[in-house]
Amino acid sequence: MAFPYRVEMTEDQRAELRGLVGAGLAPARSLTRARILLEADHGEGGPGWSDAAIAGALDVDDSTVLRVRRRFVGTGLADTVTGKPPDRDDPRRLDGRREAQLVALACAVPPDGAARWSLRLLADEAVRLEIVPAISHETVRRALKRSDLKPRLSEQWCLAPTADPAFVRHMEDVLDVYERPLDPARPVVCLDETSRQLLANARPPAASVPGRPARHDPEYVRGGVADLFVVTEPLRGWRHVLVSDQRTRLDVARCVRELLDVHDPHAERVVLVMDQLNTYSPASPYAAFPPAEAKRRAARLEIHHPPKHGSRLTMAEIELSVLERQCLRRRIGDRVALGREVAAWAARRNAATCRVDWHFTTADARTKLTRLYPAFEA
Repeated sequence: MAFPYRVEMTEDQRAELRGLVGAGLAPARSLTRARILLEADHGEGGPGWSDAAIAGALDVDDSTVLRVRRRFVGTGLADTVTGKPPDRDDPRRLDGRREAQLVALACAVPPDGAARWSLRLLADEAVRLEIVPAISHETVRRALKRSDLKPRLSEQWCLAPTADPAFVRHMEDVLDVYERPLDPARPVVCLDETSRQLLANARPPAASVPGRPARHDPEYVRGGVADLFVVTEPLRGWRHVLVSDQRTRLDVARCVRELLDVHDPHAERVVLVMDQLNTYSPASPYAAFPPAEAKRRAARLEIHHPPKHGSRLTMAEIELSVLERQCLRRRIGDRVALGREVAAWAARRNAATCRVDWHFTTADARTKLTRLYPAFEA
């Protein structure tokens, strides 16, 4: 009987397969292919079994036996046993050079009319630029995944200028303030603010029950915008949130008055770290109070500003982030409810004495942020 894709092996090949099967250390698929070849061998001394006999003995399909024999005839013993595809010169494949070109393309500015790179747009552009003659968007996805590149994402970030003496001066000033020990007579307090849109549910939400999460209707009722001023004393683990209708000089002045007269009345001076904004200037108290009262309060303040585009150096930013995650990430319909919720949040955090453990120092900045410092010739 004539067999298509006739398997004829040498004695060395048989010995190699017997050793592979006897050791039993290869993957199961490789061992099965080796057994099929040994039984299908029509060479001198080979058993020469039929496909049906091999399939019955090894519990595989006849088609599997045919594929193994066909692969042996076409590619040889090693590729048949391991199952690896034969090497080929496929111009569509992404080698190292082509993949680097594709990654560089994904990092470039998208073409006119596109807000961002999509996988299909990258595939079309790679073909147009003759990086490859043809490529699928799925191949592009795998290549970008290997490079850990996500061209569809863009995050907002404060980009600090390079070699800026003003930035360095304010940064080191604030970092030196943070190294001061706890002193009730001169507490270090950070001030920052954020706005919050007030949204109420148009229909009552449904509470969660076993087997079903809580549900709310997408329709909402606008209630305006409120401003939140957060003052925090990181070393003491204390914070306070003031709710206001807007953020003006008068609102900042009232926030500072409450800090000085209510929360720190016995402090000789309050070391206040706050952003460089026109509403945060030392002149704000004079816009809200009589001159004598404004001067008395201004004399108790020692103000330090973080650099512009460096507001992350204000520890109040950390409290604002925690406030957003723990309290504000939901619908709150009016200012009264907002004030009640943030007050409860602050009271719980104060009772737990949640401090900020700040480690970044001026010495660290001079080592890790050298790009921010002007360069000097030795």
